[in-house]
Amino acid sequence: MRVFLSLTGACAAGALVFATAGLAGQPVTQALNPPPPPYEICKAVGDGTICQGTTILTEGPIDTADEGLALVCGSGAGAFDAYDSFVDNSLARRIYDGNGNLVKRYRYDSSDGRFSNPLTGASVPYTSTLINVDNLRVPGDLGSAIEQTTGEMIVRPAHGSPVFMQVGRTVTTFEPDFSLDFQAGPNDFFDYAFGDTSVLGPLCTALGA
Repeated sequence: MRVFLSLTGACAAGALVFATAGLAGQPVTQALNPPPPPYEICKAVGDGTICQGTTILTEGPIDTADEGLALVCGSGAGAFDAYDSFVDNSLARRIYDGNGNLVKRYRYDSSDGRFSNPLTGASVPYTSTLINVDNLRVPGDLGSAIEQTTGEMIVRPAHGSPVFMQVGRTVTTFEPDFSLDFQAGPNDFFDYAFGDTSVLGPLCTALGA
C-alpha cells in the first residue's frame, strides 16, 4: 500500500522485480548523496545527474501494522488489523545537482490491491494511482523534503460505493514533525493518521467487523 509506505518511510519485504529505464547522457563519475537504489540507472545530464528505474512489487497478505500504520477494526476479542495485498508498478526518478547532491525525487505508482480480514478471509479490493514528488530544501538531506502527493486510491467493494479513499492533492513537510501543510479532496488515510478513527467505519463494516 504505497500511500502508507510514503507516509511512514517504511518498506515491507516482498517479491520485487527490477527493470531499468534507458537514459541518454554520459556515465556518472562523481559520488551521489544519498546514493540511488540499485535498480536506478544514472547518467550525467547538463550540470547534474538523473537516475531512473522501474520496479514491480508483489506483496502480501501482510499486517498493515508492518507497513507503518495499522488499520484496526472491531473491538475486544473480535478486533483485528486489516491485512494488505497488492501488485505495484513503479517508476522512480532522482535529480542531483552539479555537486552530486539530491534535489528532487519523483515516483509514479500504479497498484491493484486488496484489504482483508485475517479472521474470516473477507476482503475488499482497491486501485491506486499516485504521484509523489519530493523537493529537498537542503540538497542531499532527505529530512528536508517537502512531498507533494497527487492522484487517487479508492477502496471499493464489487458492488456499492467507496468505503475508504485518498483523492486529490496533499503537501507534507518531513521534518521536524511531518506536518500536513495542504490538503485538497477527501483523504481518509491522512485523517486516520492524524487521529480520526471514524473514517475506518465503512471499511471495517465491509470487512465484517
